Amino acid sequence: MLKVDRRIAKSQTAIKNAVIELMSEKSFDDITIQDIADRANVNRGTIYLHYTDKYDLLDKMIEEHIENLRDLCQSAADMTFQEGNYVWYEYFESHYLFFSTMLASKGAPYFRSRFLELIVEEFKPEVDIEGGKNKGLNEEVFLQFFGSAVVGAVEWWFKNGMPLSARVMAEQTGALLDRNFE
Repeated sequence: MLKVDRRIAKSQTAIKNAVIELMSEKSFDDITIQDIADRANVNRGTIYLHYTDKYDLLDKMIEEHIENLRDLCQSAADMTFQEGNYVWYEYFESHYLFFSTMLASKGAPYFRSRFLELIVEEFKPEVDIEGGKNKGLNEEVFLQFFGSAVVGAVEWWFKNGMPLSARVMAEQTGALLDRNFE
């Protein structure tokens, strides 16, 4: 694995944090590279050294979190939905500002669609429409339905200030998934 210079990592973290903070205050379309540079306390050139533009920056941030969630899915492959969900909800909680901004912001519909794609991709191997209670259902409808339900539950959780603990959310959404993926 390539080791990243600490100064570069520090600048990239400051830039990413600045974007999320700014998005929690105003529309992404209204944010300029200068706004990001000022908030991150870096030069505009530093941003352009790492990213083509603000859209490239946002795309890379989204993909980084999607990959982290995918890795968590792989590590939770042998767990129940409840246990696996807890790993995700802990991750959501530890990255509260990013996820709450991405799911609540009108400026980040791309994140929501990538998040839904990830969930559908991860659920696909679990779907059994050949037998049991889901026999005869269209696989794509099934996946879209449950993927949208998961995204909706996470959105609700953030938009309402996380009124339930990560553990309770994981247990309850996991129980619902376990009932329907048997």
